[in-house]
Amino acid sequence: MGSDKLKALNIDDIILRLLEAGYSGKVTKTPCLKNTEIVAVCEAAREVFLSQPSLVELSPPIKIAGDIHGQFTDLLRLFDMCGFPPNANFLFLGDYVDRGRQSLETILLLLCYKIKYPENFFLLRGNHECANVTRVYGFYDECKRRCNIKIWKTFINVFDTLPIAALVAGKIFCVHGGLSPHLQHMDDIRRIERPTDIPDYGLLNDLLWSDPSEAVAEWEDSERGVSYCFGKAVVDDFLATHDIDLVCRAHMVVEDGYEFFNGRTLVTVFSAPNYCGEFDNYGAVMNVNDELLCSFELLKPVDTPLLRQQILKGIRRQSPPVQNVRQSV
Repeated sequence: MGSDKLKALNIDDIILRLLEAGYSGKVTKTPCLKNTEIVAVCEAAREVFLSQPSLVELSPPIKIAGDIHGQFTDLLRLFDMCGFPPNANFLFLGDYVDRGRQSLETILLLLCYKIKYPENFFLLRGNHECANVTRVYGFYDECKRRCNIKIWKTFINVFDTLPIAALVAGKIFCVHGGLSPHLQHMDDIRRIERPTDIPDYGLLNDLLWSDPSEAVAEWEDSERGVSYCFGKAVVDDFLATHDIDLVCRAHMVVEDGYEFFNGRTLVTVFSAPNYCGEFDNYGAVMNVNDELLCSFELLKPVDTPLLRQQILKGIRRQSPPVQNVRQSV
């Protein structure tokens, strides 16, 4: 953390306050941070994101998480299960905000960990990290209700700087949505200039919006009304062309928290259990070890306030103090 902005932030104190807010189990009228602190976190995070490439290249071991969608309590459960940073290296695949009750706390904690551990903790952009989608699905309203519209705009400025995709050991391609007919070479992603909004079509749009489909041979327009669905042949082609073993993506709720497609050449990882209180789904995190062997840790769906409170009390007893970075990815 070399810049004056980063030095001025008491990031350890902010992380501890966010964790305390999560342990309380309560959604407060306003966040536990002042608006000036939120702006400072956003400005510092933006600086870190812009110092790193649009395609981040990572080394194992690493834990890969999918959508969180403002489920702050479940994010704390995830860290309790996997280890709080920096005890594990993390890659999150996007969709941090919208739909859940605590998008502000969720994105703020993730940004703080990115600022504190920039070489161990990575956040990719999801299709919900943009102005148009957050206006409709909850984050805009949460910012307006609990802070103000300027704070929402400040977060949008951060979202516009998030990296787009990641390669783990050059063999596991990680992205929020999926593949694109416009992706010919990895340099196509490296050349995406940030800050940028998400365009209505093209490479960046597809990477954040596309889905695999058993019903599609190659490419067809998506039922979402945005981007495409792609079939097994597209995945096989992509792996062969780029000498990649696995595509890891998020973007879709799956019952077991993870789901393979086309044998074991693509996996969907979704990390918000009991999504929106409507799906009885598990949440999952994919562990990639030094040999690139993948395994999964599962978060059970929790649907009663009492059980949730008990889990939070357990996390509070076990969670570590903020500590210095141990190893780099």
